[in-house]
Amino acid sequence: MAHEDIEASSPDGAAAVGGPGRFLAGDEVETFIHERLSGVPLDGRSVCMLVPDATRSCPLPLLVRSVYSCLKGRVSRLTVLVALGTHAAMGAQAHARHLGYRLGGLDETFPGMRVVDHACWDPGSLVTLGTIRAAKIADLSNGAISQDVPVRVNRAVVDHEVTLIVGPVFPHEVVGFSGGNKYLFPGVSGHEFIDVSHWLGALITSADIIGVRGITPVRALIDEAASMVPSERWAFCAVNASESNGLHFLAFGEPTAAWQAAADVSAQTHIRYLNTPVRKVLSILPRKYDDMWTGAKGFYKVEPVVADGGQVVIYAPHVTELAVTHPAVVDIGYHCRDFYVKQWDRFKGYHWGDLAHSTHLRGAGTYSDLDGERARVTVTLATGIPEKVVRSVNLDYLDPSTIDLAAWAGEEGSLVVRGAGEQLYRLSSKVTPS
Repeated sequence: MAHEDIEASSPDGAAAVGGPGRFLAGDEVETFIHERLSGVPLDGRSVCMLVPDATRSCPLPLLVRSVYSCLKGRVSRLTVLVALGTHAAMGAQAHARHLGYRLGGLDETFPGMRVVDHACWDPGSLVTLGTIRAAKIADLSNGAISQDVPVRVNRAVVDHEVTLIVGPVFPHEVVGFSGGNKYLFPGVSGHEFIDVSHWLGALITSADIIGVRGITPVRALIDEAASMVPSERWAFCAVNASESNGLHFLAFGEPTAAWQAAADVSAQTHIRYLNTPVRKVLSILPRKYDDMWTGAKGFYKVEPVVADGGQVVIYAPHVTELAVTHPAVVDIGYHCRDFYVKQWDRFKGYHWGDLAHSTHLRGAGTYSDLDGERARVTVTLATGIPEKVVRSVNLDYLDPSTIDLAAWAGEEGSLVVRGAGEQLYRLSSKVTPS
């Protein structure tokens, strides 16, 4: 199947084109998008298109251009909403680069189309859809969390009659595989849902949920929230080569069906298996990750293949901040899950999403009042963040100017990952990290 196309209609109900092992030509993508959207009754209706920010590799200009060319003259309004979650706002210059038009030329390239950043911190931009009750949360999370969670979403979603999700699918540390309804929750949701969904993923642990296909507890929670959205929902879910715009696969349909089809292909495309654990990893971050909030992917995408007592060095001289939009990370530091769970009264007042990020970058470990914290692996930052700051948040430091890439590549028991953050590394079955 590695070099065969997926059938035009997959068993889960999504239409699809392409497959693992080959690349789609631009005209194939355009034709597929036009054929699919021509069959959806959109004439005279308003459409909100959800897209990723620049931290996800995706041929977004091609996809947006193809969608726009099919919808212009048909829909009453078209708004592109960037699903930032809690990431920093992009702004006009980044929008132009991201979507494929010159700065100041939105109306020239996409007449009538509006582009907006999600702002989870702005209450005025959000609408409350309802509440997921504690009993339901407990059921979806297998008892890990039990509390009411208000479901708030960006106002643009409910102000449009149709929501069209357009974006890639990758292995993901919180939900298993990204994409689909995740562009709604937490992509354009309020902070409460972001906190609960990310902390649930942290309780399960990144190592146990990342790259897991099917409906994980976090995915079930996301789908429950998405069911409360009043607008009609469709999705184009893409699978592209890591750190490139080469598109392997594109599925269209109801968001869950399209996501499932893409996740199956992503599992064949974005996961690399090693037969032997490694002692050291040099994880080289691309420039699209501009702080450790996003750059943490360079750790948890390789954590599963590192032997107990091993080390992951995140190499990113361009990164100078821990978390631009999450200043509390400096106070919290980076710790394993049990550090927080066993001292919950001390930490429960922080944003749970911040705690989850902390555990994702620190990885597996143990904590007790008697023995303190013991991490499974050492996490070392070779970045532009000052040594004093790095050590103050419980991470190891290495001057990036001392890194010898050739020496790392030639060292037995080490792994060098260029363009880290999208490919997931796992051990083959029956192999353990220790």
